[in-house]
Amino acid sequence: MSHNHDVKLEVCVDSIASAIAAMEGGASRIELCSALSEGGLTPSVGVLKTLKNLPLTIPIYCMLRPRRGNDFVYTDYEMTALLHDMELLQENGADGFVFGALTPSREINVEQCQQVLEKAKSLPMTFHRAFDVTNPEKMHETTKQIIELGFQRILSSGFRQNALDGLDNLAQLIARHHRDIIIMPGAGISISNLEEILTATKCVDFHSSAKAGAIDVPDSTDGNSTRMECDVNMGKQDILPYDICDKSVVRKMVAIANSMAEK
Repeated sequence: MSHNHDVKLEVCVDSIASAIAAMEGGASRIELCSALSEGGLTPSVGVLKTLKNLPLTIPIYCMLRPRRGNDFVYTDYEMTALLHDMELLQENGADGFVFGALTPSREINVEQCQQVLEKAKSLPMTFHRAFDVTNPEKMHETTKQIIELGFQRILSSGFRQNALDGLDNLAQLIARHHRDIIIMPGAGISISNLEEILTATKCVDFHSSAKAGAIDVPDSTDGNSTRMECDVNMGKQDILPYDICDKSVVRKMVAIANSMAEK
């Protein structure tokens, strides 16, 4: 397809090391979060500011999500906090934002989206995977609503646990709406399934954390974990390893996307 000539990889990161690896590996954009283990929360202003002062310049979109939980139903207080964060991130160089809000009946919270879009002024906005919690049977209506609100992108796994399982829905959405909005597949995209996802969806943007785990070969290190063995756990998340984006995974994904675009 002719519009497939430039497929862009957006890497979601929650650390400075990951952001640098993504930039050096050739990512086109960064989605900056904190706490990817929680699905990604609003990042710190200090991290954004530090990254914006680096010589590596690719757009950095900031997640706006005040707490964990897959309901995406926010109180007025949470929205107030989120809009304050947004202002600070904007002042410190955010190139775009990632947001989604739903009503208790799992429909788009139009009013809260409008609040955020108004504040974003001309900065691009992505509607995140809160979309995947909405009713799949109404996916085209929901997409139209998001387009009318003024979002430039929707990050989606096609209403399934990962983008590979959601391929059919993603392909349908992209086929019908690609002139009006970018539908960006994300969730579980790895080197081994990227080609299939790009071929089936004809997407122009895709989203991955590009961690070493996304590569299906054993790590070349001797398997010694650098994690300090310790009897103290700082909350349940401490059981999870601290993963960093792998520059070589980013490079391989970009290479796959580029080689397919040339076909």
